[in-house]
Amino acid sequence: MVETRTLTLAEIEDLAFRALVAAGTTEANARPLAVATAATEADGVASHGLAYIPIYCEHVQCGKVDGSAQPVLSQPRPGVVNVDAATGFAHTAIDMGFEALMPAAREQGIAALAVRNSYNCGVLGYHTFRLAQAGLVGLGFTNAPASIAPSGGAKPVVGTNPFSVAAPGTDGQPALLIDQSASTIAKSEVMKHAREGKPIPVGWALDSDGNPTTDPNVGLKGSMAPSGGYKGVGVALLTEVMAAALTGATLGLNASPFSGTAGGPPRTGQFFIAIDPTATAGDAFVSGLEELVGAIHSQNGAHLPGDGRRTKRILAETDGVAVNSAVLDKIQAILS
Repeated sequence: MVETRTLTLAEIEDLAFRALVAAGTTEANARPLAVATAATEADGVASHGLAYIPIYCEHVQCGKVDGSAQPVLSQPRPGVVNVDAATGFAHTAIDMGFEALMPAAREQGIAALAVRNSYNCGVLGYHTFRLAQAGLVGLGFTNAPASIAPSGGAKPVVGTNPFSVAAPGTDGQPALLIDQSASTIAKSEVMKHAREGKPIPVGWALDSDGNPTTDPNVGLKGSMAPSGGYKGVGVALLTEVMAAALTGATLGLNASPFSGTAGGPPRTGQFFIAIDPTATAGDAFVSGLEELVGAIHSQNGAHLPGDGRRTKRILAETDGVAVNSAVLDKIQAILS
């Protein structure tokens, strides 16, 4: 049984912040990532939460990510925002971009944010969630180092490449939040199983010959299994176009891994589209979305994407989060 310790969300944010700063990250860059880490733990996505802090710290120290980076924003068109992350943390660049994206979307009805020379943005749905909180429909795409092979092939050419859609509700929270990778499971989950010495279920990853494996280490050397076969490959390619080709970021094919110390900055990208639903549908958006959500929630046992995270998020506010003690020990070692 895995030993855990319960921390409040404030304690999680503080711990992540102090570890990042201790590793050489500026406070301005550490804070957005620490806030996102606490939110990720609250949502129950432990694989992308505090477990990633030692990796982030290692990457600052080896130069895979610049902890002192200062992103540069430009706005070449009224509805287009570009941010060069300068090989720093994606969270800082995205925060900067959102400050210009949101008002542009309200003014134009729709606006886009392209982030290049970036890094792992963590849970993509965390970012689209904030767009929905602002009353905007948010679409997000982020590419990753190649880990999915094309249909009929065995050599990875695209990453797990998540996409996310968040639609605003009437209570200031997303009524719908879709956040899914192009692979059957996020690669970080396979990495987590490898760290813990646990086998993975069949269907999560493939060996270097394209055959199913239950050994996470073999899977990490092979490829991730695409969700839905060729359809998952299609989603990965769509995201690659949006997050890499449209931003000028590095293709996953050429990006260095998000794990380990080799290869230098990955220079991957993120792409967000923010839409003001009142500009396209007026009041009909709210009524249409409520009807759709209601039709699902009215069925016994049925649930929407994001429902589970919402439930965990509410509980975490009062009950805190149980965190793997081994992860906490690694972080404490950074601080000592």
